[in-house]
Amino acid sequence: MFETIVAGIADTLNAANLCFVLAGVAAGMTAGAIPGVNGPMAIALCIPFSYYMSPVAAIGFLVGLNKGAFFGGAITGVLLNTPGTPEAAATTWDGYPLAVQGKGEKALRMALYASVTGDAFSTLVLIFVAAPLAAVALYMGPPEIFALICLAMTIIAGIGTKSLTRGLIAAAMGVLTGTVGIEPVSAMPRLTFGITELERNISLIPIGIGMLAFSEIIIQLEQHLGQKAAAGPVPLSTRPEDRLLALKEYAACLKTLFRSSVVGTIVGALPGLGAPVASFFAYDQAVKNSRHPESFGKGNLEGIAASESANSAVVAASLIPLFTLGIPGNVASALLIGAFVIHGMIPGPLMFEQNARFIYSVYGNLVIANLLLLGVGRLGLRAFCRAVQVPSNILYPIIIFTCVMGAYLAQYAAFDVTLMLFFTVLAYIMRKFDYSVICLIIGFILAPIWETSLQQVIIASEQSPLMFLTRPVAVMLLALTIYIVVKTVRRNSGINK
Repeated sequence: MFETIVAGIADTLNAANLCFVLAGVAAGMTAGAIPGVNGPMAIALCIPFSYYMSPVAAIGFLVGLNKGAFFGGAITGVLLNTPGTPEAAATTWDGYPLAVQGKGEKALRMALYASVTGDAFSTLVLIFVAAPLAAVALYMGPPEIFALICLAMTIIAGIGTKSLTRGLIAAAMGVLTGTVGIEPVSAMPRLTFGITELERNISLIPIGIGMLAFSEIIIQLEQHLGQKAAAGPVPLSTRPEDRLLALKEYAACLKTLFRSSVVGTIVGALPGLGAPVASFFAYDQAVKNSRHPESFGKGNLEGIAASESANSAVVAASLIPLFTLGIPGNVASALLIGAFVIHGMIPGPLMFEQNARFIYSVYGNLVIANLLLLGVGRLGLRAFCRAVQVPSNILYPIIIFTCVMGAYLAQYAAFDVTLMLFFTVLAYIMRKFDYSVICLIIGFILAPIWETSLQQVIIASEQSPLMFLTRPVAVMLLALTIYIVVKTVRRNSGINK
């Protein structure tokens, strides 16, 4: 075991791998600093390019990309009062008032240090918790896995929509999309409508790019046509006390940083909740536990510390359910499944037995990406701030070109570009009618595991549904699923009355 750990860490210290992680962090910070571009969107665009990297370098690059984007979203939040990513919204409440006072760089430094702190905490939790949980997960059979995925999709159904029903419909659409192609038991094509290209199943790449990237650009273009020109970023002070963050100021936020990191780690480990939930909840707790709650919203560094440490803690924590159960904790980890599969890794508890060396290399990449985030953030903070000034008439064509090329390069198939455009239109319609795009994507990713476990249950039980009643854990998970649905429906009914 010790030799495996050393070998995994050695893989991450390879010069090429370090360069890819560094490139990922820098690109992620730039992407997060551009309004409308976020971590999942950047990952979806870059997964096709990871084909040409080694497995360790590919995951390191994408992990660095995700980490950088989480901090990058704070740059526009502080300087423009426009969060680059949804999870940075709470950061603007105290970041922008500080920027108006000429202390924008101090606010960004607090955001950077808070991000690194929260990320480091959740990474340690992942390293120490994932393996024991995976050992427990190995004892779960097809009934438990089926019930667990049902519970996960029910929890995830609340993402991005106010209606659980719409979320479940979107997840069901994702599952249906995931069943297109060759049926695994009979080897017969299904839902292909005579289209030969669909027999090889639908790839995650055109769905991810179309629904997360291309559709977002269309919506932003639509909004941009009816908006006035946005105000430019506020100027940064040149006074040292306004630019630098003193050690005393950071130490005064330690309690908030620890509490928010714990919140972000717990939220990240629960599939479906996401970084915005962690960010807002941590900010709320910071206000309630402060001796001067009236100072929040006026430029309090603790508000920035709470928001940024919580949302960054989600990054590593969201990998806990991915590594232990094969279930993504959020959209970014869901997209990472595609990268794992591309390089021959199937996320889940068996990874710790079959690819232990790779797991430890991922851990090493998480630590290195966090250190590089601190270094790149400190050295290039002012340079990354210029990303907020990229004109939309230059930015949007570049992203659209990248979308088309990314969809094509995945399998060198023009049909994938057509699929990408189809899912772009579908995502646009879904957003207009408040159907969760995220639920569809996660439903699509979980569909093969869900279907396989259901088929195994049917075959093993000789088509008797009573098999679930003989498995206490499966019964408990299904009962919890039903309870969540009933409680949500009743709560919504009460609100409507």
